[in-house]
Amino acid sequence: MGEHRNATREFVCIRCPLGCNITVDMEDGKIREITGNTCPRGADYVTKELTDPRRTVTSLVRIEGGELPVAPVKTAADIPKDKIGDCIKALKGIRLAAPVRIGDVAAENVCGTGVDVVVTANVGKG
Repeated sequence: MGEHRNATREFVCIRCPLGCNITVDMEDGKIREITGNTCPRGADYVTKELTDPRRTVTSLVRIEGGELPVAPVKTAADIPKDKIGDCIKALKGIRLAAPVRIGDVAAENVCGTGVDVVVTANVGKG
């Protein structure tokens, strides 16, 4: 018979302020049971975390001719967790000319993710 790989993983859910302690029992790399969540969002969270972990990235980009030297930016949606380092590296080389406004696109389709990076604060001319 084939060898079965059983594992238990524990998570603290971040979908709401309750911070449920969730336990996931895995068998042969597949989710067998999810326990500890008080709402369906917890089960959704751990399922996505195990199958396709994603994160929102926040950072700064340089502003030329602005009242401030940098502006805060963030990805407009979550990107794959394994692309975070590449995203940060790509943002290091970006220079925007002042003025910039909330919602301006600092980088389109960052690292081929299909997600734009947008400015999250207004920076006027210096």
